[in-house]
Amino acid sequence: MQLAGKVALVTGGASGIGRAVCLGAAALGADVMVLDLNAAGAEGVAAEVRGLGRRAAALAADVTDSQAVLAAVNKGMADVGPVDTLMSCAGWDRMVPFVQTDEEFWRKIVNINLMGPIVCTRVVLGTMIERRQGSLVYVASDAGRVGSSGEAVYAAAKAGVIAFAKTMAREQARYGIRANAVCPGLTDTPLLQAVREGSETSARILDAITQATPLRRVGRPEEIAAAILFLASDEASYITGQTLSVSGGLTMA
Repeated sequence: MQLAGKVALVTGGASGIGRAVCLGAAALGADVMVLDLNAAGAEGVAAEVRGLGRRAAALAADVTDSQAVLAAVNKGMADVGPVDTLMSCAGWDRMVPFVQTDEEFWRKIVNINLMGPIVCTRVVLGTMIERRQGSLVYVASDAGRVGSSGEAVYAAAKAGVIAFAKTMAREQARYGIRANAVCPGLTDTPLLQAVREGSETSARILDAITQATPLRRVGRPEEIAAAILFLASDEASYITGQTLSVSGGLTMA
């Protein structure tokens, strides 16, 4: 599997799955734009990418702000070139029963997890269409496939990501652009730790999910990144419109 000569834009690249994707892409020969709201974290990962011998741009932007993303990506393209693959990893969640949530919470969940990928896709799609090539890989969630207690709006947003990926696959195929979604199970990331620490109920639910997972453990960011990188690579050149669960068997298609 190679990404030699490619330029990857990774959202949420400062930590967790996004960081693993950035480092994995660099190891496969790609130059990397690390986009994250956490500017210091993005620069830290960009430095790691450079340490692997690849070019990198650290881009500080909120994925829900189309103008900020456009400005950041334009800056990144000036540094490392046009985007060949978008790997959309930015996300946010808290486990809260739906009746205990409010509109502000709903909008934050939807804006980050659904509107973020939509915004970033629109920013990169023009140059991909002009060059008649590209790949789009979205981090969704098994919550978007089967639902998840305490994550009603998150599950709805991630279901939207899956549908968006499939629609992009249909619309952009004529330009040689592929689109796929990866659905991680529980993964050992700072976000998962924050959810676990959110409440005793959240911790109990996460423990129950782990016990219900056939492999009886949470995933490692590198394991999720491997699937994302495969779908982004030319080895997956005949794969589009697919949803792949990487969840230790929790969800079986």
